[in-house]
Amino acid sequence: MLKRLPFLCAALLALAACSHDGDNSAATSAPAASTTAASAATASTAPTPASTAPAPSASAAPAASASTPATADEKPAKPAAPFVDDGKWVEGKNYYLVDPAQPTSHPGKVEVTEVFSYACPACNSFHTTMDQLVKSLPSNAVVVYLPASFRPDENWPLFQRAFYAAQALGVADKTYDAMFDAAWKTGELATYDLQAGKPKPHEAWPTLDDVAKFYAKYGVDPKQFVGVANSFSINTQMKRADDELKALGVDSTPTLVVNGKYRLTPKDAGGLPQTIELVQWLVAKETAGK
Repeated sequence: MLKRLPFLCAALLALAACSHDGDNSAATSAPAASTTAASAATASTAPTPASTAPAPSASAAPAASASTPATADEKPAKPAAPFVDDGKWVEGKNYYLVDPAQPTSHPGKVEVTEVFSYACPACNSFHTTMDQLVKSLPSNAVVVYLPASFRPDENWPLFQRAFYAAQALGVADKTYDAMFDAAWKTGELATYDLQAGKPKPHEAWPTLDDVAKFYAKYGVDPKQFVGVANSFSINTQMKRADDELKALGVDSTPTLVVNGKYRLTPKDAGGLPQTIELVQWLVAKETAGK
């Protein structure tokens, strides 16, 4: 039984969510598993309790998407699957309408947005599934990333700022997985004490200078990184991201949004493989204009 515990913990964390209101005990009772364990967890199909709930609709949309989001690597061209509605996926149960629908930043494409934080343990468990999802989408779909900051008690604003600075400097895409490893595997940028399985005291949290040292390994000058991260432009992007999250009705992570119209979580979908399947189905639905 004891030999099965690491796998079970990884599977539970993969379906848990970090919530806006702080009620994320299922997601933060222990640091998420390593990338290897998280990969094993993607085979899980049974949903587990999470704090995600349908969020109220926003009354107004932001003027534009939060900057130009980081885009996933180019995929081999393949057509979208035919749209077939066999009743498997139910609106209000497996996915929710965003009301009003929000504008996207890639006209002519079906935009799939992941709302995440590098500091979120559930996002860490999910990110290998997200990698699989990116590879599974058709050529008319584009993936973007929207970092959340609604857990300042766990240092999320720092990671939101770091993401936008890395994006501005052209290294956000190629460091997506590595940032999760730095926060949850090597501990280089960990807000959690990975040995004790609990958050570090505030004074031990990683700083912007620590993040700059991490990005230096990818050719970014640390002083330039800090300067960009503290710029007016990044502050503006962070504010727009926060507004966009409210407009989308997102209150937990990881959350996926398809074309600014449909919102879902792994819990809503019923598991990690089902999340990929549901997003593919919603992309086909948008492609077919249904």
